[in-house]
Amino acid sequence: MNSQGDQFIQSLQDGRSVWLNGTKIDVTTDENFKGTLTTISELFNMMDDSQKRNSVGYLSPKTRGFVHSAFLVPHSYDDLLRRRIAFETWSQTTDGVMSRLSDYARSRLTGWYASREDYKKFDEHFPHKIKAYYEEARDKNLFFSVVQRDPQINRANQSFKDIKDLGLLRITKKTSDGVFLSGAKMIGTAAPYSNDLIVYPLVNLKEEQESIAHMLIVAANSPGLHMVCRESFAANQTKIVDSPLSSRYDEMDALLIFDNVFVPWERVLLYDNADALLQIKLNPASNGLAYHQAIVRLLTKLEFVTAIACEIAEAIGADAYLHVQEKIGELLIQVETIRALLIASEREGKLDQYQTFIPNFTYIETARNLGTKYYPRAIEILQLIGAGGFIQLPSSVQDFQSPLSDLLKKYFKGANLEAEKRTKLFKLAWDLVGSPLGSRHELYERFYAGDPIRNIANQYNNYDKKRFKQMLEKYLDH
Repeated sequence: MNSQGDQFIQSLQDGRSVWLNGTKIDVTTDENFKGTLTTISELFNMMDDSQKRNSVGYLSPKTRGFVHSAFLVPHSYDDLLRRRIAFETWSQTTDGVMSRLSDYARSRLTGWYASREDYKKFDEHFPHKIKAYYEEARDKNLFFSVVQRDPQINRANQSFKDIKDLGLLRITKKTSDGVFLSGAKMIGTAAPYSNDLIVYPLVNLKEEQESIAHMLIVAANSPGLHMVCRESFAANQTKIVDSPLSSRYDEMDALLIFDNVFVPWERVLLYDNADALLQIKLNPASNGLAYHQAIVRLLTKLEFVTAIACEIAEAIGADAYLHVQEKIGELLIQVETIRALLIASEREGKLDQYQTFIPNFTYIETARNLGTKYYPRAIEILQLIGAGGFIQLPSSVQDFQSPLSDLLKKYFKGANLEAEKRTKLFKLAWDLVGSPLGSRHELYERFYAGDPIRNIANQYNNYDKKRFKQMLEKYLDH
């Protein structure tokens, strides 16, 4: 029997339309996807490993086979911790660099499934549809992505009247079998190697905009669906030692173009209903479980940056300087703040009306909003500590096999590291601070959850501020 990793790779050989460098490609054979798909395949194979599968999975109540714990509906604090252990296992394997391994999207789906009865008032078929897909995705180990954003054609036009000109995804035709879609969506992170895409608008729509108020599950190999990839940041597999992150963890982003794409009714979850879309986006279970995963990953990623910063400071003998100690201290504060918020969210979680144990979203939201500022600052600190050392590196670690090897070993060594190991350390750091992959990650951490200014403002708007007023009553009411 093929491993789960092999089955995942084979599932992508389905005729999907993925475009890179002006050519339609097969992601399972294209060199630009090799490192990423190898990484995902290895993660999936953990489910076949008797030593690891209990850390990442649980037994499906339907098949009795191991499935990923992102699908586990938590009914207790212990269940929530089991989910966290699965997220930690995957994120620590990839040092938090891979953000869309499907455990985020799976968590969103699990939240919608757990509270599916809430949406029966919008569509009586919703509970059945979401349950059927949840069980299929869980038991078939599907890799799927959530795609929400509209293309940046004209952001000054917010009327949504010119739907076609703005490229907004819309239903163009309804039949007894399903609907046809045209338009576009961005940023489809991991879409080129997803089995399915859950698509819905991110913006809050008004009643008159119901023509684009839809939530659908679209098969990645649907005829008429084209995925136009950005430039690949994946390093050639022969350069793993020089680009250890880019060669393994490039999560491809793509613009999704829907050119008369058919979606059967069983995968049309909600349609023509702005209020339903607003409620599904505000779903406490989906948001709480998905962003719980995101914060676990953020914590791992900040720890990774801190580990590199500590090692570089020691390698160049800068760890004794007060200003360097202060900078690394700031990184440690970041790490422990996010860790504390994560623990608090779990400890103060509560059961909802469906007996789903949801982490306290106030702490999750705080950690998420801090992350948009923390990560760019962490990268800046890493740049300040390594400074010119990031620029003056040999072209490759292979240079140490050249006739100049003895001289290179003399002039590229560190305070406590021999030259080749120091070079590997700085190459690793450069992959985060200076490579195209690193630049993409800084942008991603700033904006993956949406507009950071609006998100922080929403935290103010949604916060229960009554107790603040009560603190002042003794001064103002007497």
